[in-house]
Amino acid sequence: MGMISTAQLKKGIYIIFHEEPHMVVDITFVSPGKGSAFYRVKLKSLSTGRVVEYTYKSGEKVEEVFVETHEASYSYFDGTNYVFIEPRTFEQYSVPAEIIGSDKVYLKEELLYRIKFYEENPVGVTLPKSIICVVVETENSIKGDTATNAMKNAILDTGAKVLVPLFIKVGDEISISTESGTYLSRK
Repeated sequence: MGMISTAQLKKGIYIIFHEEPHMVVDITFVSPGKGSAFYRVKLKSLSTGRVVEYTYKSGEKVEEVFVETHEASYSYFDGTNYVFIEPRTFEQYSVPAEIIGSDKVYLKEELLYRIKFYEENPVGVTLPKSIICVVVETENSIKGDTATNAMKNAILDTGAKVLVPLFIKVGDEISISTESGTYLSRK
């Protein structure tokens, strides 16, 4: 654990805030015409899950928290926890459903994810930038509709709902962004 400047703050790092570990969820740099610049930061508590907003002055120091990372593949959901297995040691990690939250639609069996641990407790999961899914439900397109940039709704094999171009059909494999939840390309 070391001290870092507010200029080094970025989304996804862990810091001590009010003597508790928090994850930086969002950060905005504000440089008003008058006065000094500051950072508006949204922090999520690792112990309670509560999100708070705080303003740091530019150049202020904060304490960074060491978070251990293990790479593991998603295996299954047991009703309360998502279970991941480390491919080399076959060690199992149970991550509570509330930590995964709405990102559950980006979990695919045997894909590798980075699981973050603080004091041997799981505190977060880093998703790959994109995943490949199969379209299981979408409307049929009408011939001649494919020339425009029009989009239609689709449901994927993970349960995710995305907007896709009109030429996408049921059974197509598509790549989607896990950051924005949007369609990237057809495979």
